[in-house]
Amino acid sequence: MPIDKEILSKIRTKHGDAKIILSLEEKGFCVAQFKDGSTEEMESRDVRDFLKRAEACSVAWVDYIVDDFEGEALKTASALGFSESLVSTLLKNKHSGYEDLDTELGLLIPAIIVQGFDVKVEYLLLLIRDGLVATIHTTEIKRFFRLRRYAKIFMRKIKPNLPRNDKITHVLIRIIDENNARNFDHLREIEENADQLSAKLSDVKTPRDEIGKDIHMMKHALITYLNALWETVDVLNTLRYGDPEILTDDPKILQRLAGLVVEVNNQIGLAEHMSEVLASGLEVMQSIYNNQLQILNNKLALLVAYLTVLGTAFLVPNTIATALGSTAFALTPADQPWYIALLVASTILATAGSYIWVKKMGLLPEKTE
Repeated sequence: MPIDKEILSKIRTKHGDAKIILSLEEKGFCVAQFKDGSTEEMESRDVRDFLKRAEACSVAWVDYIVDDFEGEALKTASALGFSESLVSTLLKNKHSGYEDLDTELGLLIPAIIVQGFDVKVEYLLLLIRDGLVATIHTTEIKRFFRLRRYAKIFMRKIKPNLPRNDKITHVLIRIIDENNARNFDHLREIEENADQLSAKLSDVKTPRDEIGKDIHMMKHALITYLNALWETVDVLNTLRYGDPEILTDDPKILQRLAGLVVEVNNQIGLAEHMSEVLASGLEVMQSIYNNQLQILNNKLALLVAYLTVLGTAFLVPNTIATALGSTAFALTPADQPWYIALLVASTILATAGSYIWVKKMGLLPEKTE
């Protein structure tokens, strides 16, 4: 039974939590077009409520949300009239999948979820049989809420006099397009996080161990995202060239399916381009760090050179003074003039000699114009 809209609005305002809202809203949604062109939609928590509606209409889309994908997807699909062999074969795949049983068709396509640099790939189970297109997924995907709102509109755009296979293909293309669009939205989030990382890298006070970890997470996020897009292209190409009996043979409609492949390939190109841009930015940042280290090394070398000159300047006269101050020489106040002159001369000569040697060794920077 639908909940009161006013109560639901208050819950949205107070909590703002999609999971809390979802627990109160219906898990299942169905939109159907009848032979006369009229459309109807309904919501229910019991997936079996949609079966009679789907059998009575010309074409229908059922979207159902499960809590445990591996545990509940097979049960939900069976309740909608799909064979167990179709669903179990798809669920055995670790990645995307395609299964055609002539009267039934199943797809397992990636649904990307991004939070920061944590890229998670869930999977959308898309099942098709005569007059029915069903999507089964978890609450984490959350990408068909907007499509549910406008479901009657896009269902009305399907001409009632079209063959059923054409109608099914139109609905299938719209669902895949929506999933691809939501996947592409997450690329923007990765880009925003990468921009924040670049700002973090520009701060010389950022710890090096933290930078290394963040760079690894960013690269891993892009690789995971690209892998999911490549899986999507693989499924779409198989769907495009597999020529399933349950879908249309109309070249114009199939051209739209080819357009989905081109669109995902464009997304892959943008993601790879962003990867190249980020990689070049990281190279620039690494060059900056290398230059900073080189400047620091030059300053330390210069400091060592001057300390060498000063050390030698004090060491030589100090050694002479220590030697002449022993009882072996027995100096008197009358020896003071030549003694002072010797210390001054040795200091000057030692300083000049050490400076010339340090300069010759290249430890002092050359003068520039």
